Amino acid sequence: MSRKRPGRVRTKRDNRREPLLLSTIQPQSINVREGEIMTIVCPDCEAWRRLMGETQLKIREHCPRGCTGRAADCEEHPRCPGSNQPVRLDISIEQWGEAMLAADSTATGRRSARQHYKPIPAPAKPVAKMSPLPETVSEALVAYRDHLRRCRSSASGGRCIGRYRCVGGARLAAVYEELQRTKAQRHREARVEALLTRCRAARMWKEHTVATSSKVPLAKRSGTAVEEANNSVRARFTGSVSEFRALEVPLDPLKIRV
Repeated sequence: MSRKRPGRVRTKRDNRREPLLLSTIQPQSINVREGEIMTIVCPDCEAWRRLMGETQLKIREHCPRGCTGRAADCEEHPRCPGSNQPVRLDISIEQWGEAMLAADSTATGRRSARQHYKPIPAPAKPVAKMSPLPETVSEALVAYRDHLRRCRSSASGGRCIGRYRCVGGARLAAVYEELQRTKAQRHREARVEALLTRCRAARMWKEHTVATSSKVPLAKRSGTAVEEANNSVRARFTGSVSEFRALEVPLDPLKIRV
């Protein structure tokens, strides 16, 4: 591949304007990096144009319509007033690079933070409309058949057709299969749980019987007078009044005067 020859200035004429100074040009509007083609934004047509020359830089003659510079590519082919505009490098490339970095950091700080809008989650289904999962094999089978009947009669695109099952149908089918597979194990666990419940109830009843059958602890908890009354076995006759009665309890029959 042949090496591209750098552009040269074949004429000493310019547009008779004062040369543009590199120190007065915005750093982002010119490119004078070493090893790259030097370009600049034309002050008249505001488009990127090539800088020709090595010591005396000039903006390449161009058309403001954006053609390639040949008269055959444009009917009128007017010349931009910014053509042959001289450019003078009054500062070094290093100083221009520092100004370029400073301008880039300032522009980065002025940029506002990009906002990321998260999608609003769909509202949860009310508890009153939630269908509980079946707990037995028969309930799962009834729920699965009911879903198939309602889903196949609907006009939705994702309804159950043939061997295809929608999300709800697949979930009920999985529940039915799981209940059918674990039926024996669940029955065994239910029997063991019932046996443990009966054992715990018998143990609790036994402990309660032992705690309430002893008279001495009950008498001590009830007080000294009750303990003495319980220890002294007295015969109680029919119609007798206990010695623990209150004074305000009336003993005489109530007479109502008319």
